[in-house]
Amino acid sequence: MSNIFKAYDIRGVYKKEITKETAYNLGRAFVLFLKKEHPKIVVGRDFRASSPQLFNSLKEGILAEKGILYDIELSTTPMLYFASCFLKTDGGIMITASHNPKEYNGFKIVGKNASPISEKTGLLEIKHIFDNLPQKENSLKAEYIKHITKDFNLKDFNFKIGIDTANSVSGILIDDLFKKTNLKVYHINKELDPDFPSHDPDPLQEKNLEQLSDLIKKESLDLGVAFDGDGDRIVFLDEQGKIISSDIVLAIIGDLLKEKVLYDLRCSNIINEVMEGNTEVSRVGHSFIKQIMKEKNIYLGGEYSGHFYLNNKHCYEAPFFILFKLLEQMQIASKKLSEIAKPYQKYFHSGEINFKVDNTNQVIKRIKEKYKHGKITQVDGIRIDFNDFWFLLRASNTEPVLRLIIEAKTKELLEAKLKEIKALI
Repeated sequence: MSNIFKAYDIRGVYKKEITKETAYNLGRAFVLFLKKEHPKIVVGRDFRASSPQLFNSLKEGILAEKGILYDIELSTTPMLYFASCFLKTDGGIMITASHNPKEYNGFKIVGKNASPISEKTGLLEIKHIFDNLPQKENSLKAEYIKHITKDFNLKDFNFKIGIDTANSVSGILIDDLFKKTNLKVYHINKELDPDFPSHDPDPLQEKNLEQLSDLIKKESLDLGVAFDGDGDRIVFLDEQGKIISSDIVLAIIGDLLKEKVLYDLRCSNIINEVMEGNTEVSRVGHSFIKQIMKEKNIYLGGEYSGHFYLNNKHCYEAPFFILFKLLEQMQIASKKLSEIAKPYQKYFHSGEINFKVDNTNQVIKRIKEKYKHGKITQVDGIRIDFNDFWFLLRASNTEPVLRLIIEAKTKELLEAKLKEIKALI
């Protein structure tokens, strides 16, 4: 790619000569060229279609070598020069191919006080560094993968698993995460595509799991996992291609860890039973859950929606910990996922059902009066528990709808209560 280095800038056809890898490596090379700890670098970009992608990669490269980035977003080249002086940075990069046709892009580079960097003033040195960059093993992604795998010996696992990352950002992790394991991974929808051509990145919608379910059956896989758009939710399918609901997964993991478990109001009573009351209940939402987990030093938490949390120094979603823990248990017990889940699937659960209503508060008030003899919890909407069933009715935080969940001891009771409460709504 060295032919992209011209007399006073870097330029070429996007995707052929100038790629995201080019931008990443240029970011690294420029920081190393500046020979300063945490150099300040200002970056601007023109309006070419490829400029945002190149910026993202350039930014990653600068940060990978501990540079400090000043992003002035869309700008002209003179604005970049001005910003370099005004912000007193150590250097600057403008993403542009100037007057070249639309398929081109490139980079103009300046030093301190916007001093131009050309062949005679440093561009050849940057080119030399660019061509001889050492392998970057210490990237944030590598550190993250090391962190999430440190408690497991993935080489012990001998399974075939399907992974659907829905053309979204979790796809960047899968190859590196599993390349040194004995797991046979069938990764579908791995290419990043903001149009989500395969299906929406919402694994709570069963229609979005059909492709993964079909793959499990076709290839006789041991389990499947689906991620959402930003990779903080994970949904599991067993070897039959059937969904194992997230509250059941949480009960399994809680039972294995023997640690106090926090769960949201939508989850099955099986969690509290398995944990023998060593639980905490929260309203829906990661910010509420994380706060309670920190305040009460709770190690494991989860939501019906597929969020799983670990409180190890920090508190954040840990989808891969849950995946590896399930695989570990499948290996130790020599059982299929459906067999592990079966003892916990004691109740009949409706899942979330949405209703569009004109006045959510009036509906909740009316139903509260109707079922006032049950145990009422009003942490988030209204949950009312009876001996043989419970239900939760809450207004969505993101949509103008009421969400209903019912759980009962028998299928017949679930269907009867569902009909009864639907009529009231």
